[in-house]
Amino acid sequence: MSEREAVAKARRIVVKAGSSSLTTPDGTIDANRIDALVDVLAARRADGTEIVFVSSGAIAAGLGPLGLTRRPRELATQQAAASVGQGLLFARYTSSFARYGLTVGQVLLTADDMMRRSHHRNAQRTLGQLLALGVLPIVNENDTVATDEIRFGDNDRLAALVAHLTRADALVLLSDVDALYTGDPRRPDSRRVPDVRGPDDLKGVELGGSGRVGTGGMITKVEAARIAGIPVVLTNAASAARALAGEGVGTLFHPAEGRRMSSRNLWLAHATTGQGRVTLDPGAVDAVVRRRKSLLPAGVTGVDGDFAAGDPVDLCDTAGRVVARGLVNYDASELPELMGRSTRWLARELGAEYEREIIHRDHLVVLSGGDTR
Repeated sequence: MSEREAVAKARRIVVKAGSSSLTTPDGTIDANRIDALVDVLAARRADGTEIVFVSSGAIAAGLGPLGLTRRPRELATQQAAASVGQGLLFARYTSSFARYGLTVGQVLLTADDMMRRSHHRNAQRTLGQLLALGVLPIVNENDTVATDEIRFGDNDRLAALVAHLTRADALVLLSDVDALYTGDPRRPDSRRVPDVRGPDDLKGVELGGSGRVGTGGMITKVEAARIAGIPVVLTNAASAARALAGEGVGTLFHPAEGRRMSSRNLWLAHATTGQGRVTLDPGAVDAVVRRRKSLLPAGVTGVDGDFAAGDPVDLCDTAGRVVARGLVNYDASELPELMGRSTRWLARELGAEYEREIIHRDHLVVLSGGDTR
């Protein structure tokens, strides 16, 4: 079965719409565009497919009521616009989906929710239960309380993470352009990239920004496709129905070959941010990256940051490149005394509680090759 057929036959799909797909040329919410998109999603839902909809547009929806003519630059004003617009946007979706007898549920997430393991699990359970109850979840970033959240990639990365949370079979990203192009689509020398199977297919592609009221560009969509690990179609809202039907529109990002990461490793690799850095000698890099071993104190040569036991930290090679991330067993203040020591020595000199790994292999994910020389 081809990847396009996999999209057409997917049991569960995440669909993400950017602000530009939901707004008028002046940046305000377009009710007709929303209804047209809901028509497409409801039709696929009627065919038995579970739909999770990731929607941007809260800030855009708040512009008009606040008398703003353009997206504000100040964070506080963005948050105020999101506060006003979120309710209006969800009310519009509720009304539009009700035309088909569909109940929708709002799920607001922040980057912090995705980073904290307990919050991550709660979001996973909530989304799963909504789908089990026949509800169509509408997910958005909680822009009213977030800081880095508003610059989270115009919901592209969030959509990829939601695809993992829900174990979706496919992801459709709806943008203001109909596909990935080698350059600005308005230029006559730009050509559509129909398929991306790996980095070689992106050579010569200009990954610049786009969108009138959103924050994301093509680079965030390419990154989302890499994170997703499932078939991803990038196109515009006008082509949504054809994309969901498996037709050859837009750009299809093929998932990398190999076994899909576990939910825990996906969370650790893509939903967390390292709270500090631990530098490894070449032998430890080889053990962690190539042989998939736990990180022991003997291989640590440096510590940077103020983190606590249980926090995610980045593991770096001697050149400073991040090669892995893991949940550390010690506070940052404890590590300098442990560096270069064997666990047996630590147990003898400091007590049995120190006879353990810096990071156990079950709580560690490899991110790149690193220097093992």
